[in-house]
Formats: sequence, C-alpha cells, structure tokens
Amino acid sequence: MHTNTSSRPFTSESHFVAVGQQRLHLKRFTAAPGSSSEGASPGQPVFLVHGSIENGQIFYSASGKGLAPWLAGRGYDVFVADLRGRGNSSPRVSARAGWGLREILEEDFPAMLQEIVRLRGGLPQHWMGHSWGGVLLLAYLARWQAPAPVSSLSFFGTKRRLGVWNPKKALMVDGAWSAMGEALTRLYGYLPARKWKMGSDDESARSYRETHRWVVEKEWRDSRDGFDYGQALRQQALPPALYLTGASDTVLGHPIDVHRLMQETGIDQPNQLVVAGKATGFRHDYGHIDLLTHADAPADVYPRVAAWLEDNRPGQG
Repeated sequence: MHTNTSSRPFTSESHFVAVGQQRLHLKRFTAAPGSSSEGASPGQPVFLVHGSIENGQIFYSASGKGLAPWLAGRGYDVFVADLRGRGNSSPRVSARAGWGLREILEEDFPAMLQEIVRLRGGLPQHWMGHSWGGVLLLAYLARWQAPAPVSSLSFFGTKRRLGVWNPKKALMVDGAWSAMGEALTRLYGYLPARKWKMGSDDESARSYRETHRWVVEKEWRDSRDGFDYGQALRQQALPPALYLTGASDTVLGHPIDVHRLMQETGIDQPNQLVVAGKATGFRHDYGHIDLLTHADAPADVYPRVAAWLEDNRPGQG
C-alpha cells in the first residue's frame, strides 16, 4: 500500500497482455480497500497512454507521485499503458522490431482495452494521453470500435502537426528529431532515444518514420493504405475532450498546434482548450513534461483534470 501527495492510500499492480510475440504491460492503480474517495464515480476505469520516445512512467513515479496514483486516490481505477517495446513491455525495441503505429492501433489498443473490460466489465471509461499518446487515441477512435463507452478524453500537450516555427522548434524538431533521428535510425535500425538522451524510451524504425510523417504532413493519412483519420473524426461525434497544454510548451505542444488538432477533429466537437500558465490562473507557466511532473501539479493541474472527469462521468449532463 502507498500514499500519494494527498495522503489517500492506493495500491498498484502489473498486468501483462499477450499480442503475438509481444507482452504488453498495463500498470494498474486503485484506491486501497477501505479508503475513502471524493468526487469520483467509484472505480470508473481510466486508460492512460504515453507519447513517443517515452513510456508509462510519465504518469507515475517509483515513489508514488504522478497523475495515475493521484487519480487512484480519488477512487478511479487507473490503467497505464506501456506501448509495445517500451517500459516493462517486451521484447524491447531493437533493429528486429518491424512494427509501427498501425500495429499499436490495430492490435495493442484492442488487447489492452479488452483486458480492462475483462477486469471491470463494460463500465464507461475515461481516456487520457500525453503528447503523441493523445494522437494515437484519436486515431484509434477514428477507425476502430472501442469495446466500452468512452465518457471523456483528456490530452496533455497533444498536437499532431507541428506547424508553428520558432528557433527552438528548428533545433529540437528540424534538427534533433528529424535530421539526427533519421540518421540514428539508419545507423542502428531503430531510434535509440535513451542512449542519445532524446527521450526516456526508444522507437522502432517504422514507428519513428510513421510518426514523423504525421508530424510534418498537412493531411492526416495512414502511411499504408491512405485512410484519412481527420475526415473520419469529423464525421463522428467524439467524447468531450479536454486539451490541456503548458504556456511554456513552445514546441511540442504549442497552443496553436494543439488548437489546430482540435479543429482537425471537427469544429463542432465538445472540446475545451486550457493553456496552463500564470495568465490563466496557474502557479507556473508549465512546459511539455512538467505539466504532469511538476511538484505543484497535484495541487495546480490535476484538479482541473479531476473536475473534467467529474463533469463528464456517466449520468452527468
């Protein structure tokens, strides 16, 4: 048993889901038996997906900090994904990994979501994604049927296309991500982001290149069969979506690029954009990572997320 920064006890455990040769890791956080929770639909499942060149630990730390344990302390049943090859999923990313984004969407998400249904039944779920994780969740909704109702979406620094230009973007994206990333991928047969301190986890060659294509191209099309994800999203009614990004996130989650993604999914969708900064009542001008990991996030950022979940729990509205 652990306690988070709000002193509400929670427990955590690992679940593993087999998909072919892949062993996918789901980290589950729940309120400890007998503990109290406030303001939550008790035990409603929450599915969290990390972004590119990272893993599920963007949502939790070994010491019990982070959004996942914080939500568990409020009564939610939280499942954090390690996408294939990342975190505690195996086998690790290597030059032998021939998979890309399509396998994650078509094979891994269904398997993970079915595992949640197996454990919790068909209860409505909340979905959340950091950075590229949000893009993957939207792509899944565009093309595949979720196995349980989705009550809401919450995205942190999520954009698809990086359209804003500034010197920092030229260095981080045009230089490190595009030029250096492609050179390293050619050299190693995959992107060794950990080794080169580009991120907290690695990417397969195909997932890196398919991600890069979506980042730079105006149209959001599948690289294999041309499926138009943006058009598909605009033709359906999506769950209410909170797009939360940091005022200091000037490259990977620039508010203009985040807003562009909101428009790409449909201007009539029930979306809300919140820029977390001093000008909007937050304690800090948050960046791409510390939006979730800052020491003040549990008191300053997470309550906005909890309020969104509460506003969109089953039976509300």
